[in-house]
Amino acid sequence: MQDQDASAPGGHAPADGPGLLSARLSSIAAAAYLADEHGIIMAVNATAEQLLDRPAGELLGQDGHELLHRNAHGQPVPRSACPIRQAVLAGRPAQGAELWFEQGDGSLRPVAWLVTGYDDGSRRGMLVLFHTLDDKEPGSVQEPLSELERLALFAELTTRLTSTMDVDEALNRLVRLVVPRLADWAVVDLITESGEVRRCAVVHFEDGALASQENLVGPMPAVPQESQLPLSRALRGAASALAGPETYQGEPDSGIAVEQGRLFAATGIQSAVIGPIRGLRDVLGALTLGRSECLNPFTTADLPLLEEITRRAGLALDNARLYERQRKVSETMQRHLLPQLPSVPELEMTARYVPAPDASHVGGDWYDAFVLPDGATALVIGDVIGHDLDAAADMAQLRNMLRAYAFSRQEPPSKIVEWLDEAAMHLSGADMATLVLARLTDIGSPGWELTWTNAGHPPPLLITQDGVTRYLTDGHSVLLGTGLLHPRPDASLLLPPGATLLLYTDGLVEEPGTSLDDGLDRLSRQAAALAHHPLDAFTDQLLARTRPAANDDDVAVLTLRTTTRTGDRPTTMNP
Repeated sequence: MQDQDASAPGGHAPADGPGLLSARLSSIAAAAYLADEHGIIMAVNATAEQLLDRPAGELLGQDGHELLHRNAHGQPVPRSACPIRQAVLAGRPAQGAELWFEQGDGSLRPVAWLVTGYDDGSRRGMLVLFHTLDDKEPGSVQEPLSELERLALFAELTTRLTSTMDVDEALNRLVRLVVPRLADWAVVDLITESGEVRRCAVVHFEDGALASQENLVGPMPAVPQESQLPLSRALRGAASALAGPETYQGEPDSGIAVEQGRLFAATGIQSAVIGPIRGLRDVLGALTLGRSECLNPFTTADLPLLEEITRRAGLALDNARLYERQRKVSETMQRHLLPQLPSVPELEMTARYVPAPDASHVGGDWYDAFVLPDGATALVIGDVIGHDLDAAADMAQLRNMLRAYAFSRQEPPSKIVEWLDEAAMHLSGADMATLVLARLTDIGSPGWELTWTNAGHPPPLLITQDGVTRYLTDGHSVLLGTGLLHPRPDASLLLPPGATLLLYTDGLVEEPGTSLDDGLDRLSRQAAALAHHPLDAFTDQLLARTRPAANDDDVAVLTLRTTTRTGDRPTTMNP
């Protein structure tokens, strides 16, 4: 006997089929469809059928991108430019409001959409929630969230807030996740490291976009212990509470109550919930969600949702603040470890250190310059492969050992680095590192002789007065810490009069998605164009023009220039 066709009249959808999946979506107030990892629609709810004027049979099994996604002119959106398709293929949460869906009759509807992951234990995909922007007046809020919508919101909060370590960016993402989905106003008050309260964000939904009310942002009065009004209690860590204009219409009990009354008057908020943003140890601030059009005022049923939002926001902000403190410690330690440059007659010298934007990448780069007992000048640029405080500490050990060897033994740079490599492996516990050690000697009328060895570091760049450039690729050997203790080579060169020598770390030339050759070519071209500038201006402008915008590493730069002596003639140098 043949199995009954599940799609036939009287049949049942299989346990993991579209019928059951669509039934699971029926509890969602917003229109929703479920797509697999290729963007094929597996299930759709009745709200989506009605909104799109398409029956489920016309949607199921179709590529959601090809069937629905259009631009404002009704043209298909290129696959590479469709934000929903990119989010589905990448398996990551995303949201937006600049897309149109094609209805069954060919007309267009502008939609706000949210994509988040779906996993019921037997089937994975991406859940696409959407509503039409022409359904509601700008600034209006959604119906109460279903349980699945809440889970989608929580998942997106966790993903988006924990993927940044910048406090301002975390706040920006927070308000974009809750406005206009839950409210048409979001207000964030934070307690600073010094204990002061600052209103950091007052944002509302207007004309289809978020707008900041800057005149309401700024320092706030202190939080009094005796005040029992909702914001004061939230900033002391008390439970979330409802509030409205009437809450702050009586005699204010504090300066912060006066500011909160001004907020309600200026924004027209008619209903609000206010909750504390708690970190692991302290209260970090408070979040106020407000609705100025009160068709759906907040109720006590909304307080658990706010508590969950502020809990996740608190963990993200706590991590961001801890990261920022760690960054400041690393950067301060790094700057204190970097030396003052020596004053050498007839030789200009300057250096720069630019910390990484990410605290985890601060600490490994360094420069050094010092005068040796025989009058020569030692020049060093290096990079410990590792980050943060450990890298800064390892860098300090390497620098101190290198100075000790260079001072105590009058040997070529190669021998100094060989001894340093062997000692570092046994004594410092440092990770691998790269460096260039050079010895610059004034040999009288011929000028300055440069002798160097390179342990796996980007090559120094030499620029003549007339802008001819040359990378010093000789004297190259493996980086420190590999355990390969082979003899290292030296290279020598007579510097042309008025020439500029540039020593730098890889953060100046490396950029994600491009080759190192591209970065070296960019550095060479910019250095040639700036050769006629004074040394300080040369260094600053070179950093500004060359350091990649996407660079996430710190950068150390050491530049020097030989003076032009009487009788010197410019020397032509092969590029």
